[in-house]
Amino acid sequence: MNLQERIREDLKEAVRREDRVRRSVLRLTLAAIRNAEIAQQRELDDAGVIDVLTKEVKQRRESIEAFGHSNRQDLVAQEESELAVISEYLPEPMNREEIEALAQKIIAETGAKGPGDKGKVMDQLMPQVRGRAEGKEVSTIVSELLASL
Repeated sequence: MNLQERIREDLKEAVRREDRVRRSVLRLTLAAIRNAEIAQQRELDDAGVIDVLTKEVKQRRESIEAFGHSNRQDLVAQEESELAVISEYLPEPMNREEIEALAQKIIAETGAKGPGDKGKVMDQLMPQVRGRAEGKEVSTIVSELLASL
């Protein structure tokens, strides 16, 4: 069963259990996946679905931050519950050490010599960490490693 089918099955289960939050989030997620399929004019594989889920997670995190600054704890709680549901479908996140190890390996493979080679490293690294690490964090780590060369 692919990821999209799993989300559909979980939606059916949420409807049966009358879990409103889960049902709502899964419906919105499936709509986002469908919109991505329409935009790309093809059916998404699991990697494409993970890209959509990653965007949804990023959007929720940004909302949590914005609502936190506005002292809207009710909306923060709502976004956090939605984030928890979406995160269930993403692969296990990488920690900093794992990202650093993979980045160092790619730096060695590409022969990167300094900060000017960041694009070369990022091009190879991002497909390997997609859905498991945020681009901002990966970029920071690569910059630090390249600056120390």
